[in-house]
Parts: sequence; structure tokens; C-alpha cells
Amino acid sequence: MSTPAYTFDPTILREYDVRGVIGKTLAAADARALGHAFGSIVAREGGKRVCVGRDGRLSSPEMAAAVAAGLQAAGIDVIDVGGCPTPMLYYAVYNQDADGGIMITGSHNPPDYNGFKMMLGKRPFFGADIQKLGVIAGEGDFVEGAGGYQTVDLFQDYVDRLMKDYLPGRPLKVVWDCGNGATGPVTEALAKILPGKHQVLFPEVDGTFPNHHPDPTLPETLETLRKAVADMGADMGIGFDGDGDRIGVIDNKGRVLWGDQLVAVYATEVLAEHPGATVIADVKASRVLFDRIAALGGTPLMWRTGHSLIKTKMAETGAPLAGEMSGHLFFKDKYFGFDDALYAAIRLMSLIARADKPLSDFRDELPETVSTPEIRFPCSEERKFSAVEEVKANLDGVSGIEVNAVDGVRVTSEDGWWLLRASNTQDVLVARAEANDQAALDRLKALLRGALEKVGVAVPEF
Repeated sequence: MSTPAYTFDPTILREYDVRGVIGKTLAAADARALGHAFGSIVAREGGKRVCVGRDGRLSSPEMAAAVAAGLQAAGIDVIDVGGCPTPMLYYAVYNQDADGGIMITGSHNPPDYNGFKMMLGKRPFFGADIQKLGVIAGEGDFVEGAGGYQTVDLFQDYVDRLMKDYLPGRPLKVVWDCGNGATGPVTEALAKILPGKHQVLFPEVDGTFPNHHPDPTLPETLETLRKAVADMGADMGIGFDGDGDRIGVIDNKGRVLWGDQLVAVYATEVLAEHPGATVIADVKASRVLFDRIAALGGTPLMWRTGHSLIKTKMAETGAPLAGEMSGHLFFKDKYFGFDDALYAAIRLMSLIARADKPLSDFRDELPETVSTPEIRFPCSEERKFSAVEEVKANLDGVSGIEVNAVDGVRVTSEDGWWLLRASNTQDVLVARAEANDQAALDRLKALLRGALEKVGVAVPEF
């Protein structure tokens, strides 16, 4: 019997994943249709087996069961990995040599959200791939079949793989903050076997996130971790987002190391082993990072923001290391090239344990700059991309600047740089500026504001 056509709420089919609000834009019926559509793509490419994992959100068990049923309806055999962080689901696809994977996760969104991150074969599934799910469902163009189902426990395999690249040195004192997200059980297992002294905060998986919102890019979510690092006199603090693919780090002096600063630290080790290699960072990263990569003998590459886009570029260039300001970090020198915050934590600990200086010294070696935070302001879906294009057009022929248009516009001058890009996931424009001193930063902000006002975009104070 053929399955009838199904229409998704158009707001849930996003650039890098599928995500919506439970009971409003996302329900179990959507999960089943998504599983059936994804399974149809896998089947048409000759695949047969797909791994399914889920985070700790209250709606995730129901969503996972519905996705599995949809996959089976396309004749796909489901390998149920159970509750886990997103990178463990990615790992499962490799470990089981599966033809794809679906992770049920709301990532760092509020508790009433949920969604799906996908792999087709070993590559990320995003952009046009995700829109294709909507087309298949909307046309009822499903493959019909009856797939099997099995559960697989890969917990210890994953923990062992994380530890494989830990090279011991001096014992460290480390505080971990799981934020009641999906990383808790794995983090507790790692803390028991790693040398040194470890304190694990909020490891209980709780989809209501009772202690703080699990998003380590927001400084306020790291305050508990910062205090615990100070109280323990720890070498570092490690924070995770809700599904464990993004990391936040506090150094031994209580300072946040942002994604680009972490890439600069890792690059010291990776480039020593891979001289001249390409290291990728997104357009929001500091100029300090690109200069640092070059100084270490590497080849810096500025690329588009988005974990799927970075992973794709890594595969294309053979880069052994990449990172985003948002805390997605990617290792291909010894690992699989996907974003795994738990693995990134292990690599950082291993590096510092074997170094002759604390983490704070690595940060202090980087030149100090002044910068804005990431500024996000409303701009309609219909207007956001054209506004950026108009700003770019107005910059043609302007002297004293260099324009990089790989993702929006990044304008570099003697004062520093400013960035304007359209978000791929929200109705907003995203801006950032960085300079050597406050006066230069003020000039950059004025230029950015003027460029936007010239194309008729209202700009809030920043």
C-alpha cells in the first residue's frame, strides 16, 4: 500500500538540519514522514542500514520511534544507538559502516524544540538535501518496504575511541559542565579513567535543563563553570552544548577561550605534525587566528559559516583541522573529521598535559584585540540576502579596503575588519567587527552602520 503525500511546516526544513517546536511545528507524524523520505533517498542510492540516536529531550524517545518506523517503511534496517550525544551517533555510522544516520536533537535550542541532524553515507546531509525531503514527502514519492530493527550498545566503544588519542603527561585538574545535556554519561565515564582530578557538573540527562541553558557560546552559561574552576584551582573548565557537538572552554585564569582561540591552540600541535597543512576557520573568526596559522607554517583558509559546510570543505581540501566561532571543532588528523566536543576536550587535555606551560599562556601568546560580540538583528527572509548583496555592490571600487565575499561580506582595512552575512537559519542579519583598539573599532562600526543605512536597513544600537 502506498503512503499518502505529507506536507511539513516550511519553517522546520533549515539549512543544516530539521528543527521545530514540539506541538506547534513538529510532531511525531513529521518524524515518521521524515524517516520515510530519508529512507527513500538511502534506498534509491543502494543503501540498507541507518543508525538512529537521540538526545535527552523529553520528546526525543517518541521522535526516535517515529523516525525508525518511517525508515523501516522504506525498507531500511534501523540500528538504534539509543540515548547519546550527536557525535556518538556520527561515530556509530562509521563503527557500523552504515549507509546513513539520523540524530534526534534540539541541539542548544530551548526545551520545547527538537529536530534532526543527518548523515548520508559518511557525508553531511544539508541544504538542497534537506529540501529534497520536503519534495519527496509532498509528492508522496516514497519507497515502500519493510526494514528490520536492532539495538546496538556502542557506549564503551565510543569512550574507548575518545581515549585512543589521549597522550598522557602531567595529571590535570579539570571541571566539566554537561548542562544536563546528552554528554553526561560519557563525560562521567571519561572522568573516571582520565588521570588527574575531575569534577563533573550537571551530568544527569534532563531535557528540562534545570540548571542553565546548554549553549557554551553564551558567556552567562559558563559562569557556574568559571566559579568551579576558580574554587578547584583547575587547569581548565570544559562546557558542552545540549547534544555535545560544540565546546566552551575556561582557562586556568577564568577566561573564556572562544572557538577561534581554541583552533589557534590546537594548530600548534597539528601543524607541527602536518607542516604546511590547510587549517579552516569560518568568516566570523579573528584575523589573529589566520595570522597565527600562517606564522605556524600552515595555510589558513577562511570559509563559510556552518558545520556541514566546514565538514564538506575539509573533505575537499584534506585539511586536518578546522573550527568555527560557535564552538564546532573538527579533527581529521587522527579522527573522522566531524564535530565532536568530547573529542576536542580530550585533545585539549592531552595537549596541555604534555606542554610546559598552562592553557592561559597559549591564550596570552595571541595578540589582544577589541571586538563586538556577534550582533544579530531582524531582517526578513525575503530581504536578508539581497541586503548583503547590495552592500557588497556598494563596496566595489572603494579604496583602502579588501572585500572577501565567501560568505556575505568581510571588509578588511587598516583599522581591522567587519563582517555582514545573512543567517542561514533565522530571519536575521549577522554582523561582527574587530580592531586593534577602541577608536578603530568605533570607526569600523560606523562604516558598517553606514553601509546598512545606505541600502535602507534599520540598524539597532550596537
